[in-house]
Amino acid sequence: PEQQQDVPGVQPEMTPVPDCGEQSYRGSGKLEGKAAIITGGDSGIGRAAAIAYAREGADVLVAYLEEDEDAQDTARWIEEAGRRAVLVRGDLSDAAHCRAVVERAVQEFGKVDVLVSNAAYQMTRESLDEISDEEWDYTFRLNVGAMFHLAKAAVPHMAPGSAIIGSSSVQSDQPSPQLAPYAATKAAIANFSAGLAQMLGEKGIRVN
Repeated sequence: PEQQQDVPGVQPEMTPVPDCGEQSYRGSGKLEGKAAIITGGDSGIGRAAAIAYAREGADVLVAYLEEDEDAQDTARWIEEAGRRAVLVRGDLSDAAHCRAVVERAVQEFGKVDVLVSNAAYQMTRESLDEISDEEWDYTFRLNVGAMFHLAKAAVPHMAPGSAIIGSSSVQSDQPSPQLAPYAATKAAIANFSAGLAQMLGEKGIRVN
């Protein structure tokens, strides 16, 4: 049914509530002993990744904005899988907070094996006039800037075999006009990922 929440929304109020694999995903040890950072891991795609990673054997740091109930629910699923869950609250559009997230992961886990830059901001607008300068800038600082600052901070703590994952979208090359700022960031993420993969390949770090 048609529905709307104030930003940021929370997952339990959605109808239907998204299926993040809570009851269906079965792991097979593919990430045993690994440590992962997943931004936007409180709900949606991020929560699905966090649950899957934990069931594959990884400890997971979940970075989220302010949706405490959603984040705590994700942590419960991680811990039920027998793995460690660390929650870090804050705005990833701030470069200093991005660095703090990575520092916390290193403190807790001693390393970073996987970085999933998934957190994003999206708004629907019908015309350019509706997009404020502040909204345009914030969308890029969060969606693209956070990936840069997180990767820059994480790479010194990554060993060969580690991975960085950026969350792009069909919007990157088939943009909806109502999602102009968001779509542009998703194209930037795809481009940055391709360049970063070449830059970090010699270190044995994959970027996708």
